[in-house]
Amino acid sequence: MFHIRTVKTTSEATAVQVVKYENRKPKVIKHIGSAHNKQELEVLKKAARDWIEKNSGQKVLLPVDKLDQLDKSDLVSLKQLQYLGVTYSFIHECLTQLFDHFEFDRLENRMISDLALIRIIEPASKLRSFELLEELFGIKYQLRDFYRLAGSFSKHKNTIENMVTNIAKNELGFNFSLVFYDVISFYFEAFGEDELRKPGFSKDGKSNQPQILIGLVVNREGFPVAYEVFEGNTFEGKTIIPVILTFKEQHHIRKLTVIADAAMISKDNIAELKSKKLHYIVGARMASLSAGTIQRVSKKLNKKDGADLRTRTKLGNLVVSFSEARYKKDKREMEKQIAKAEILLKEPGKIKRAKFLQNTGKNKKPSLKLNETLVKKTESLLGIKGYYTNLGRVDNQMIIRQYHDLWSVEHAFRIAKSDLQMRPIYHFKKETIAAHALICFMALAVCRYMELKTGKSTKKIIQQLKKVTDAKILNIQTDRTITMRSTISEETRELMDRLGLSH
Repeated sequence: MFHIRTVKTTSEATAVQVVKYENRKPKVIKHIGSAHNKQELEVLKKAARDWIEKNSGQKVLLPVDKLDQLDKSDLVSLKQLQYLGVTYSFIHECLTQLFDHFEFDRLENRMISDLALIRIIEPASKLRSFELLEELFGIKYQLRDFYRLAGSFSKHKNTIENMVTNIAKNELGFNFSLVFYDVISFYFEAFGEDELRKPGFSKDGKSNQPQILIGLVVNREGFPVAYEVFEGNTFEGKTIIPVILTFKEQHHIRKLTVIADAAMISKDNIAELKSKKLHYIVGARMASLSAGTIQRVSKKLNKKDGADLRTRTKLGNLVVSFSEARYKKDKREMEKQIAKAEILLKEPGKIKRAKFLQNTGKNKKPSLKLNETLVKKTESLLGIKGYYTNLGRVDNQMIIRQYHDLWSVEHAFRIAKSDLQMRPIYHFKKETIAAHALICFMALAVCRYMELKTGKSTKKIIQQLKKVTDAKILNIQTDRTITMRSTISEETRELMDRLGLSH
């Protein structure tokens, strides 16, 4: 099948070519010309469409309202045609161009890219993914080939991370000075455990099932640049140091600041971050501070919206701020928890537990009462949020703004969980689990790239690209199959232009 391709020339003109994909790589069949403005580009594209129609069996489907213009000879020829169905070659061609743009085509095994590509279109088990690749695109694999080759996928991890990071550096303004880190758990549809799949604290509420942890590094926009897989019972705080140090060494970074949530903070982590000359901004668990520190901070902020201050602690500089909106939200939550505690005091057993209750009973006989000390401490912290950092010359508001960009990791995880349906995991061996994580990392990178370039969600992009279909029609008399592509809408063309795709 022929396609129209537009590429920028060294003279900043736009070359229009007719190409054919062989082994998923474009081969120039005909150079139509170079355009220097929009009008010339449209003329050349029309000339390219005319050339394709003249030199192949490819035709644009006639609109229904034009059927009455067919003469008798046309109608006779229509009786000789047999409809074979619709394929979705267009979306495969578009995503293949994107995958090649990442240079994933340089990998020795194309199966990795094909599994990542089909996961973007329709997440499924590996068996179903292979079925979809054959049904939609005529790409054939055997499931046994995946299990045979999965062990070799991991050797491509560093190469793929470098390919993805090059996109971040060259197109998304990533300069390696600031990264964001978080961990997510992925559970298995099984109850057996091994050296990798372990029960542990589950963010999915699946603590009775084995899981793995994945630590993810992203840039400010939530574009992934590195990841690592950990055993399911690993404490989150133990993951940040090896991941960030590996990333720093792999890319020969001199100065790096990592931003992470409060789960990553500990005296040991802080000491190691400092010893490795890494800068950090991490969330502070304010409730763990001494009563005196809390009272002092609360008094200085004085419930003034936007107020901030910095104080020295053993974990580094503590930057704290007060927000009126956060105060109202925290106050509502505290009042709700106190109300639950009072209900439980009046009607034991009606509520399982409440935050502000303490047991003063002896000999295992419970005697509950309202924890006035905790209530007072919580009141002092209403509206206050804190951040530990070892950045000395960065002002407090910049520290706060940079930490708030941690949402970018959460957004990346949402893509992994919803659009790519990375969990639950159905694999059982360490090498296949690692292969699954690698495939999902590639798919996540391409998804986030599409979103950043177009301003649209992955779901909407896929829906738009799937609107363009190819009808297969067999000429019974000549035994020739004709492919007729539906008209590409202006909305789809605009989407492709934003992604730098030829059409």
